[in-house]
Amino acid sequence: MLNRKIDVFLLLTCFKNQRFKLTCMLKHLLLMGCFFYFINFASAQTKTISITGTVTDSVKQTPLGYVTILLKDASGKAVKSTLTKDDGSFQLSNVISAVYQLNVAYVGFVAKIIPIKEASAKIDLGKIKLSPSNNQLKEVSIVAAKPILKQEVDRIAYDVQADPESKSLTALDMMRKVPMLSVDATDNIKLKGSGNYKILINGKESAMIARNPSDVLKAMPATNIEKIEVITTPPAKYDAEGLAGIINIITKKNADQGYNGSINTRYNSVYGPGLNLNGTIKQGKIGLTGYVGYNKRNRTSTGYSNISNTFSPVKSFLNQDGQRTQSGNNIYANAELSYEIDTLNLLTGTFESYQGNNNQNSTLLSNQLNGNEELAQSYNLFTNNNSKYLGTGFGLNYQLGFKNKKEQLLTTSYKFNSSNNKLDADAVIEQRFKYDQPNYNQYNTSGTKEHTFQLDYVHPLKKLNIEAGGKAILRNNFSDFTNDNFDVTTNQYINDPTQTNNFNYIQNVYGAYNTYQLKLTKWVFKGGLRVEHTTIDADFSSVGSAVNSNYNNVIPSLSLQRTFKTSSLNLGFTDRIQRPGIWQLNPFVNRTNPRFLNYGNPDLKPVVNHSVELNYSNFKKGSINASLNYAFAGNTIQNVTTIGADTISRTTYQNVGVNKRLGADLSVNYPLTKKLNININSELLYVWLNGTSNGIFYSNKGFQGHVFSDATYKFDSGYRLGLNINYDSRYVLLQGRDNYYFGTSGSISKDFFKSKLNVSASVSNPFSRYRTLNEYTRTANFEQINNYQINYRNVNVSLNYKFGKLNSSIKKNQRGISNDDVSGGQSH
Repeated sequence: MLNRKIDVFLLLTCFKNQRFKLTCMLKHLLLMGCFFYFINFASAQTKTISITGTVTDSVKQTPLGYVTILLKDASGKAVKSTLTKDDGSFQLSNVISAVYQLNVAYVGFVAKIIPIKEASAKIDLGKIKLSPSNNQLKEVSIVAAKPILKQEVDRIAYDVQADPESKSLTALDMMRKVPMLSVDATDNIKLKGSGNYKILINGKESAMIARNPSDVLKAMPATNIEKIEVITTPPAKYDAEGLAGIINIITKKNADQGYNGSINTRYNSVYGPGLNLNGTIKQGKIGLTGYVGYNKRNRTSTGYSNISNTFSPVKSFLNQDGQRTQSGNNIYANAELSYEIDTLNLLTGTFESYQGNNNQNSTLLSNQLNGNEELAQSYNLFTNNNSKYLGTGFGLNYQLGFKNKKEQLLTTSYKFNSSNNKLDADAVIEQRFKYDQPNYNQYNTSGTKEHTFQLDYVHPLKKLNIEAGGKAILRNNFSDFTNDNFDVTTNQYINDPTQTNNFNYIQNVYGAYNTYQLKLTKWVFKGGLRVEHTTIDADFSSVGSAVNSNYNNVIPSLSLQRTFKTSSLNLGFTDRIQRPGIWQLNPFVNRTNPRFLNYGNPDLKPVVNHSVELNYSNFKKGSINASLNYAFAGNTIQNVTTIGADTISRTTYQNVGVNKRLGADLSVNYPLTKKLNININSELLYVWLNGTSNGIFYSNKGFQGHVFSDATYKFDSGYRLGLNINYDSRYVLLQGRDNYYFGTSGSISKDFFKSKLNVSASVSNPFSRYRTLNEYTRTANFEQINNYQINYRNVNVSLNYKFGKLNSSIKKNQRGISNDDVSGGQSH
């Protein structure tokens, strides 16, 4: 009878979902129809012209090769550029007929500006004579169109500033456009379908993103970012952590003589108002660059439900329905101060900070039936959670150059990072039926403090570049947690010693590396070896137990690249390590929902992953990047859920899984016309997962992947339209699958005051305010379905204003600390 009820319930749910999916499908088909009509319409033919000419030296009467030819429109924006051939000739073809200025610039010569008026289809400018000059070129600013994607021997880089939508999107939105990266429905970032990666800012571990990078990246405008690198075959100089690889976010550092900056203000219907200031100041030998921002998240309410059907060791059926309301705010800042002692000595200091606060109130009605379909337990739960996060970091770097070779460098670095997370939660239980759990309060203060010392040396030869260095990371993970239960006899909260502890996990990592890069005419070889020694000293001070261990790792990396005229072929192999983070180690039991408990595992061991990748890139017109990759690892860290005789669900981390992945990635950025550009970022993986936990063997396999696409169209009036269609599939888990995501968005933007002011607006998922996601866990003993709503529709308006003027470049450290040895990605 119980199973019949479940079947009816699931049937009704399925029917409702199918009707909802049909409605959504019709809407999405309509949208996609509009999308392709939009592309067809935008691709309409317009009148074009071609411009030819020959540049010569006015004194010697000889042709000049490699002269920059830049065509600008009436507003001063670069339209097209090229270089003259050895005979001085050039040609600009397929130029839309309009009024232009042709800029001709060459070092050591006076620049020339030639007006171009609408005329015949072919414009021959004849000989263009440039006069020699003793001064460097100042008359014209050369701004060539930059490629969005760049493939290097061990990484691929996405130029955020070259993407027109960077002025209207957040940093997290830009992640969906980067090859091999994806963002799911709950804003978790994945690299090649995995959450086991390391994320850096400017090549360094950052306290801002140590806990949950999505929180910061949602609040940060994309205008803060210069480019995003995906390092799939990290060289030996990087710490060995990050199974899937490294995501390196390079922020803007236009540090030149003078000053410049930008102010970005925005309002989002879900994420609330935000303000960001990005600036650079350079005076003499001293330069300062950085950004600071604030975001206040709106108060929003969403529903959620949990269904658990237990077959063994006892039969029961649990149904929970609730409502969750949350709000919060965050402040972030990053700065770098540079002092050029002289031409060979450089001193830099860095500072970063992130402070976040999240308030959450929830209500929950829980009903449980026993095997006889009788009500076994019922209660109403009211919880109030307040969590605060504070991350700070500062560093000092000294760089010594050498007179003979400017690329020869010796760098010493020190960095301190501190991250603290404080959780206060109280729970009140009412309308009880056969439920004796008392009201309770929970407190947990956890975090990490680490000191890092590093030495790097770069020695360039004619075609060979040698790097070597050493590093020491002294890290202390900690958690101090208590649980107080309400005593009805004394009318007071009394400490529960079984749920109280002081946990310290001291982890020291010592490493040394050596890397060689050989660069030939068409080939680049890069290989290296990293050796690491790790010591662990963990203790539970309140119970007097301790764990001590140490281990060694030898991590090879090898990359090679074959370049062709407009394309390249890359092959890479590397090993990577996943060391557990404090949120995976922390034994604190989160009892926000007393029927679904979550806690860490201090006995977790590191994981070694082996991966090989083949990559092809073509940049003849736009860019095309395609890759095949295979990775495998044993004893991987997986989420494992169990249910005992008390029918309580307990989820923790265990070293149980053997993980194998075979994947293909395809990224295309292509200009269909001069005004219309499309970008597609896609991935398809087949995953094998299996492992044994508590004597039970689990196995799961299947496909997973994503397709993120966008199109932008620029009008002659200066308006720019964008349209995005995104899909992210369910991911394969050891005991089930997580949620999937389908989303659409559109944006419009326009520049004013010679591109100093940009105004943009966007709307995401306009057809539905909420969307219900679900993830499921299935074993031989139980089944669980967790449903939760997300705010699906949001409207965003932003303004970005640039100011200031810069003249000369500032020196930057070539090497610095990048602690990528701890498990990164999202914390769940």
